[in-house]
Amino acid sequence: MRHIHNGMAAAEIRGVVWQKSRHSNSQGNCVELAKLPGGDVAMRNSRFPEGPALIYTRAEIEALLLGAKDGEFDHLVQ
Repeated sequence: MRHIHNGMAAAEIRGVVWQKSRHSNSQGNCVELAKLPGGDVAMRNSRFPEGPALIYTRAEIEALLLGAKDGEFDHLVQ
């Protein structure tokens, strides 16, 4: 596997399992996440799975999830 970096084609990240939320709808309107070797997390657009991947550290994903659980981003969908 090539060096994994922000913006690389998500299709080039091999050997990972992409997961989307159970709340995703049938049109694929969701993002997908994959745990990478070493603990980082990749994110891709489920409507464009071959497109670019964003790579986040575990700490960044933890902060995002904690903020989402606390409702900090609710205003984005209201």
